[in-house]
Amino acid sequence: MAEQPIPQTVMKDASNNPLAAYFRQPKIYIRLPSEGKFYPQDALDRSVNGEYAVYAMTAKDELMFKTPDALMNGQATVEVIKSCIPAIKKPWFMPSIDVDAVLIAIRIATYGEKMDVGANCPSCSHANDYQLNLVSYIENLAHFHYEDKIQIGPLTVHIKPYTYQEATKAALKSLEQQKIFAIVNDENLSDETKIEKFGESFVKLTELTVDIVANSIIQIDTPDGSVNDKKMILEFIQNAPKEVFSTINDHVTSMKDRIELKVNDVECGECGHKFDMPVTMDQASFFGKGS
Repeated sequence: MAEQPIPQTVMKDASNNPLAAYFRQPKIYIRLPSEGKFYPQDALDRSVNGEYAVYAMTAKDELMFKTPDALMNGQATVEVIKSCIPAIKKPWFMPSIDVDAVLIAIRIATYGEKMDVGANCPSCSHANDYQLNLVSYIENLAHFHYEDKIQIGPLTVHIKPYTYQEATKAALKSLEQQKIFAIVNDENLSDETKIEKFGESFVKLTELTVDIVANSIIQIDTPDGSVNDKKMILEFIQNAPKEVFSTINDHVTSMKDRIELKVNDVECGECGHKFDMPVTMDQASFFGKGS
């Protein structure tokens, strides 16, 4: 992750401006957890050595993370990634397993290697302050391996991570769940209206979940041959036994969970209790200035 010269593509773009020498330069270089796999052909400017330049955020980038609507639909994250890691040309289509690593790399390039976080002890509720070394997390990702095959009986299912766009849709699924709970608890609605609105939300939630899982499947091998037609795969997921659906969904989710930023066995300064501390990748706080 040492500093390196400005890539030739950046120098060429800025060659006519006498202020080009004062433009941003790459702060660090990172390796993607996906190793550049699972990207559509024109979504990533692939590096020969597998390392990608990361630039610090500009003032405009920081403002993007303060725009609520852009944060909600993921557009802010997409624009900042394009600005800070130019090699990722279409961040919507980047595999979700790269997202956290990319955002952490951008934070390191902008604010430095350390990050202060707080957590309440689950045993005594004492508020603790800790400092994370983000570089060590990035380095640990070099050992990550995405398992892209699942054996389910006679079927071999070839999968890929969700794209960032699909992950954003999954986040909307969570909002839909909250909407369902709000409907059930709304005392101002009649029971008949509650049932109707609950049914509408539940159908939307179910369809979204099925579509996301189907889109994570590249191909299914059967004893009689292989199937990679998207419509056939979707039809299969819609009609497969629940156990098949759950196996695929759980596997894709577990691969993402394995690379999420978290700290194990932190100790409470008050009672000495040890606990695992997840770090929320919420852009509004994760990229808070001076944090």
